[in-house]
Amino acid sequence: MHSLDMTELLLEAYRLADQINDSKEVKRYLELKRKIAEDPTAQSLIKEFQKKKDVFEDCQRFGHFHPDYHAAKKEAEQFRLAMKNHPLIGEYLEMEEWLDHLLAEVSRRIARAVSDTVKVPINDPRELRKSNRNRRNHFG
Repeated sequence: MHSLDMTELLLEAYRLADQINDSKEVKRYLELKRKIAEDPTAQSLIKEFQKKKDVFEDCQRFGHFHPDYHAAKKEAEQFRLAMKNHPLIGEYLEMEEWLDHLLAEVSRRIARAVSDTVKVPINDPRELRKSNRNRRNHFG
């Protein structure tokens, strides 16, 4: 029986991370992040969205019963759409989602190679619901 060599395992993890970081997709993601930070229009949209989001989150604490809940939700959704339609922000969000999916898939494959019952952190709510459904079906 072999014991786990943490040093070698960590070196392999760093090699994998380097490979991901060297990809054209990650380079584009970082380039977009830099461009957004330098773009006054994008920064203005982000700040305004954050204000709308904060107002909605305040309303959300009281749920549908808050008098401004629906208006705040609608404004936040409209601003989120405006941000997605901004050329830099929209592409950045797509790249961010792609990268998140890639990292989740790598984590999932490593975990499943060890055991079908190992829990894997998931950021995407849709994937989380799917994972929970599969877990219930597996044990249920």
